Amino acid sequence: MIKAITGTKDILPNEIPKWNYIQNIVEKIFHKFNYKEIRTPTFEETILFARGIGEQTDIVGKEMYSFKDRSETSITLRPENTAGVVRAFIEQSLGAQQSLNKLYYIGAMFRQERPQAGRLRQFHQFGAEALGSSSPLLDAEMIEVAYQILNNIGLKNLVVKINSLGVPEVREKYKMELRKFLLDKKDRLSEESRKRFDTNILRIFDSKIEVDKQIMKDAPILLDYLDEQSKNDFDILKSYLAKIEIPFEVDTAIVRGLDYYTKTTFEIVSGSVGSQSALCGGGRYDLLVKELGGKDVPAVGFAAGMERILLACQNEKALNIPDDSIDLYLIRINDDLKRKNEFELIVASLASKLRSKDIRCEYDYLNRSVKAQMRDANKNNAKFVLFIGGDEFNNGQLILKNMKTSEQRLLSFTDISALIENIKSSRANNE
Repeated sequence: MIKAITGTKDILPNEIPKWNYIQNIVEKIFHKFNYKEIRTPTFEETILFARGIGEQTDIVGKEMYSFKDRSETSITLRPENTAGVVRAFIEQSLGAQQSLNKLYYIGAMFRQERPQAGRLRQFHQFGAEALGSSSPLLDAEMIEVAYQILNNIGLKNLVVKINSLGVPEVREKYKMELRKFLLDKKDRLSEESRKRFDTNILRIFDSKIEVDKQIMKDAPILLDYLDEQSKNDFDILKSYLAKIEIPFEVDTAIVRGLDYYTKTTFEIVSGSVGSQSALCGGGRYDLLVKELGGKDVPAVGFAAGMERILLACQNEKALNIPDDSIDLYLIRINDDLKRKNEFELIVASLASKLRSKDIRCEYDYLNRSVKAQMRDANKNNAKFVLFIGGDEFNNGQLILKNMKTSEQRLLSFTDISALIENIKSSRANNE
């Protein structure tokens, strides 16, 4: 038997309503804030991610799915979507069409990392990118959008954490101070953090290893080194979040793992996911558009993991999935073999008419007994069943049964409108 590749997961029909429920909320809130959907290719040239994410990051160094196509071009399945959206922004001249582009996406990403709860090798994210403004109010809007989405999904155990990375010049000075602080402690760091000391020192703050966390508790704080503009922007961000009553805390350990971030960085975490507690993360990346060959355009964005959100929902029992039952199951009760084909056509054509009138219905394709058809109706959570056949049919009538109340009523076979009215009236009463 051929099995799914490690780190991938089939999303089965009984799980799809949860995914659709979340996606509908995501789209509704993005539209409310006037974000437009963008869909970029699932794979891009490898150089896009190497330049955009950073050669020294774990994603580029260890986790990307890269290969050469027939033209010997190095191709990579997207490990994240900010670089792809920025590439599209530049290539399609979106900045020339309007000054501020507010974009969102939903799709699959790929990273070859160790699978664990809420983290797969093929995973799904929704996210947003706003390109064209350096206003800290846009940073706050990103946090507000993400928080509203998670809150509307039904999650309660949420914490917004914010920090500022300042501008690159200040950050380089800070890195020098951080290296001085860690120099005599380097031998006590974990192996991974010792590598990061030379390649991406800020990532040591991301370490989950206890000895690293203890050492970094006493490290100098980047906020103390910020330039005046970054301080002012950060103060505006905090004031606005307080004004709109989004609870937050300043966490100086939030540095984000990608090279393109500047100034604001944030995460929304949940205590309901386990060790991988961040449901979404993002921040400002004013240098990325120019780095990828475009003009000097400021930008801010975030991405959220669907699998982690679903795990948090499961642990909090937060999802309130809309009713996925069918309206009607048509049951053939005539056992006259001579009329079998006739009745099958009657049932099929009636189902077609009902579906054209927005009635969600099903019938038996397996020539099963009435008892087996009733079992199938129950499996499909049918609100009504319609019995077709027997003496009632010979008298031009059908039997409609309400599966919740067990109430039955006779309907004329020629008056399909009465059947539709009954079903739609019941549907409206239950909404």
